[in-house]
Amino acid sequence: MISSDSTDCDLLLTGGSVITVDDRRAVYEPGAVAVSGERIVAVGTPDELDGYRAERVIDCTGKAVLPGFVDSHTHLFQSLGRGLGEGMSLYPWLSDFMWPYARQISREQAWAGVRLTALEAARAGTTAVVDDHYAPVDLEATVGVARTIEEVGLRGVVARGIYGAPAEVTRHYDIPDYLFELSPEEELEITRAAIEATAGRQVGVWPAPDGNFIERQLIIDSVALAHELDVRWHFHCSAPQTDPAAYVSCYGERPVVWMQRAGILDERAALSHGVWLDDEEVSYIGEAGAGVAHCPTSNCYMADGAIRMRDLRSAGAVVSLGTDGSACDHRQDMFEQMKQAIFVQRLTTLEPTALRSEEVLELATREGARYLGIDAGVLAPGKLADIAVVDLDRVHLQPLNRTISTLVYAARGSDVVMTIVGGEVIYENGSSTKVDEAEVIAEARARSAELIDKAGLHGLLVPWRPPEQN
Repeated sequence: MISSDSTDCDLLLTGGSVITVDDRRAVYEPGAVAVSGERIVAVGTPDELDGYRAERVIDCTGKAVLPGFVDSHTHLFQSLGRGLGEGMSLYPWLSDFMWPYARQISREQAWAGVRLTALEAARAGTTAVVDDHYAPVDLEATVGVARTIEEVGLRGVVARGIYGAPAEVTRHYDIPDYLFELSPEEELEITRAAIEATAGRQVGVWPAPDGNFIERQLIIDSVALAHELDVRWHFHCSAPQTDPAAYVSCYGERPVVWMQRAGILDERAALSHGVWLDDEEVSYIGEAGAGVAHCPTSNCYMADGAIRMRDLRSAGAVVSLGTDGSACDHRQDMFEQMKQAIFVQRLTTLEPTALRSEEVLELATREGARYLGIDAGVLAPGKLADIAVVDLDRVHLQPLNRTISTLVYAARGSDVVMTIVGGEVIYENGSSTKVDEAEVIAEARARSAELIDKAGLHGLLVPWRPPEQN
């Protein structure tokens, strides 16, 4: 599909298997993609784009060229705790590990964790993220997280975690008071300032009231702020099975039902998890055109359950994929999320057609872009040039009979050889073009040791031992 009057371009990727994920789901084998500035100007066969004269021609023979992945829900700052918290259900995991971690983490430690994980994501073909960041959340820290993600070359948003005053339902979870150090007014003031400070940049900020345990008026006010400043809002919703029941016990209704009744559930709502939804909630989310970020590996790690994938998509919801952070997913690898999403659906429904490789690739690319609200996620003229290039000549990808199914089931993040964001190559042939990888790793190691000591998490370093046999 050629759509340009000019034959000059900056980049020409040619000779590879071009998987567009466009409206026609076109695949060119071989294909070519031309890029000028931050946008794609043409897609087609190498012969069709033969007239293009590029500043740089990239030979993609033996490689797949596809839209960059959108990680719709992650916590980049959690990477300093990678490997801790093993074998815990969600609320013990939070109270004994993640909340003490979050309470003690400094700006510098958070930025080091974010830089490490953003780098890992870029190396695995991720081009955009929704980073749910809830510690620390002062203005300098929040804007610094956005700048750090930009430093690595990714685009996206920092969803600033908002707590405010405890709500009635908060007591049900025994959530520590130190999470509510800022007043609702302070939370909104800082969030407003962070959104304004990052407006128009590659990484912006959204309000993110952090879950079902947040006071209702603060959620309403956060949504109003999102509308006023023309951004979306992010919200943890019904991941563990206990959440809806706790909400009903306090308020007499389920959380999504309340959102709909309160008039805040709309296309700006970017929910994460959404595992334990009933029929009414699924219908409301679909009618609103709201988004649900599905985190299959995290849901398995925490034993939270399986999302109602078919029901949500049929209802009209925008379903995308997320990693949920390296403290409960352990890798920023969207290939893993695609494969796991299929397996979870098939295992839950006992139906091998419950989700296919072509569909899950859409969740990781075009649907993720819809969730984030960016003009990307497909390879088509006029779209942002956010692109991943994958080496198909690896031994574990042979023989290459069906390209898409091979990518979804057999490829991994380490097979990515190039990541392009807005026409800029940010990762190529094993190295970041933006940051010194050795320095990033060294700082993250040092900051992790500092934080584990400061937060008193040494007990989580002790290896598990099986019970003694009688």
